[in-house]
Amino acid sequence: MSERDREHHRERNPEQYQHRARKRFGQNFLHDAGVIDRILRAIRPREGERLLEIGPGQGALTEGLLSSGAQLDVIELDKDLVPILQHQFAGHGHFNLHQGDALKFDFNTLGAAPRSLRVVGNLPYNISTPLIFHLLSHAALIRDMHFMLQKEVVERLAAGPGGGDWGRLSIMVQYHCRVEHLFNVGPGAFNPPPKVESAIVRLVPHTTLPHPAKDHRLLERVVREAFNQRRKTLRNALKALLGADQIEAAGVDGSLRPEQLDLAAFVRLADSLAQPTNA
Repeated sequence: MSERDREHHRERNPEQYQHRARKRFGQNFLHDAGVIDRILRAIRPREGERLLEIGPGQGALTEGLLSSGAQLDVIELDKDLVPILQHQFAGHGHFNLHQGDALKFDFNTLGAAPRSLRVVGNLPYNISTPLIFHLLSHAALIRDMHFMLQKEVVERLAAGPGGGDWGRLSIMVQYHCRVEHLFNVGPGAFNPPPKVESAIVRLVPHTTLPHPAKDHRLLERVVREAFNQRRKTLRNALKALLGADQIEAAGVDGSLRPEQLDLAAFVRLADSLAQPTNA
């Protein structure tokens, strides 16, 4: 049987194939019914809502999301999972599957109204950070996001100034979103069990930014530069961008280390860089 014939047979008879998790896709399939129910209760999907599930895997959450009556789009990278998911859920009138890479997906093609899209995902650890930043570039479409992530990543997302977890990820996500660390999930909830603890996080894009920057790209630049040398004082870490007098004029103590500054202080630094005299 040729590879094409085997693929055709899989598509027509997906129930005969037991999919094995693949390391290259970072797959760990959720199977714990109690955890699945707790996630669904946290999301509380409703009839008529627009949901997007990233990486549905073997459909652990998909059935519960669809049973709410919501319109559900799913994005799955693994081609071998596509016929399995189609076989399970194609009978639902509100189900639409996209085979592809969520990192390259244009969420505008979904046709969702502003601030209507609810995003859900058990995200592979190796792409979680770039995928969150990709989604934030479409924040105007998104009502909220619920993700299963590595616990360490969730702790960084939800961190506050003054600790080792506070950094570029914390600042840039909190610039756009309110962050809630909901609950932790042990390795035994997955097959195969990962070597790390996981956690569920809720991200809610701000309707109005609490600390709007004049240019968010300059904010990203300042934050990146500062935390590339987080052991140095701000005066030294940012010397390629801002002089000591500019840092002081922004109301920031240049002798502090980056992790000691809150979001508002970083925005003031970025805004000082945005002034015409500093262009």
